[in-house]
Amino acid sequence: MDDLPALEPDPFLDEMLRDDPVTRIKLPYGEGHAWLVTRYEDVRFVTSDPRFSREQVVGRDVTTMRPVPVASQTAGLQYIDPPRHTLLRRVVARAFTGRSMQRLRPLAERRATELLDAMERAGAPADLMEHLHGPFPIAVVRDFLGVEEKDWHRWAATGEALLSAGTESEERAREAARATRARIAELLGRRRTEPREDLAGVLAQAAATGEITDDEAISLATAIQVSGGHAVRNNSGSMMYALLTHPEQMDRLRREPQLLPRAVDELFRYVPHRNGVGIPRVAMEDVEVGGRLIRAGEVVYNAYVSANRDPEVFPDPDALDFDREHRGHLAFGHGPHHCLAAIMARMEAEVIIGTVLARFPGIRLAVPPGEVEFQRNGLIRGPRTLPVAW
Repeated sequence: MDDLPALEPDPFLDEMLRDDPVTRIKLPYGEGHAWLVTRYEDVRFVTSDPRFSREQVVGRDVTTMRPVPVASQTAGLQYIDPPRHTLLRRVVARAFTGRSMQRLRPLAERRATELLDAMERAGAPADLMEHLHGPFPIAVVRDFLGVEEKDWHRWAATGEALLSAGTESEERAREAARATRARIAELLGRRRTEPREDLAGVLAQAAATGEITDDEAISLATAIQVSGGHAVRNNSGSMMYALLTHPEQMDRLRREPQLLPRAVDELFRYVPHRNGVGIPRVAMEDVEVGGRLIRAGEVVYNAYVSANRDPEVFPDPDALDFDREHRGHLAFGHGPHHCLAAIMARMEAEVIIGTVLARFPGIRLAVPPGEVEFQRNGLIRGPRTLPVAW
């Protein structure tokens, strides 16, 4: 799959949304074909209807974007259905509470301030990805998981490799997955003898009591590390790029900082977070979707990024509009598999944007927008570098 420039939407998904919203596709790996659902209401339907199963994907060589799944197919939240899925979500939700975010937010704000202090000392121009968007989410997820500071670099390297490994490197992807799981298993083992009030402590306790398995605990922590490190790095970088290339919206946020939560929500809708499509489902019986009959046993993919650009729901979807009335975007998915880490991702985006705008009111790109280099050959889209001056 060719890399798309900057934040340009996928033209194929836009075309399907317009002309063939429930269509047949074949992806680079695996066997057979799948259905691709692109329209907002259809995506919400498929992702919330129990007749579509993620569990039934396990063990099947379905057509897919990657040679190796990012998440374990034998444990964790991604490839199971209720009622087991409900139990696992309930365990993880003990760590993702408003109270825990209130505790984490001051740490995040302090870390962002320290990183921007260092950037200011280094002087302009500076790479915002290097100074802020890279280290910040790793620091936050480290505090949330309970990783020791001395292990930062190891965790960062394995998390980055897990999602950045190009589809041409199957062995690299497998090695990254093995290394990530080994580090998490080591951390969970320590928490059994050294309990703490962090995510690793919550998962280790649940595994020790038999509420979940050790493999499930590892897979849950892996998913959160990936979304909390690599994904937030790239998505927050894309958000800042969007603001830097929409100076009128950035100026408004400086004048009206109370708009920040609403602006962040619109940025989540606006930014094309990923390349291609994510984890598929299998129809358990014949189901009609968008006027097309999907037969029992057939594979279905949902395109959240195209659903977020459905003009029937989001008029003028190419516009970055902080006054948009409909705010029910699908950047975090929908239904039982809606991302549990959404509360933390929103908090991090608010801290990053709010701290940068308050600290550097004159911040601007130090190069023309077209010269900003973006990730290549990755599932998650975002800037590799973001040179700024102030």
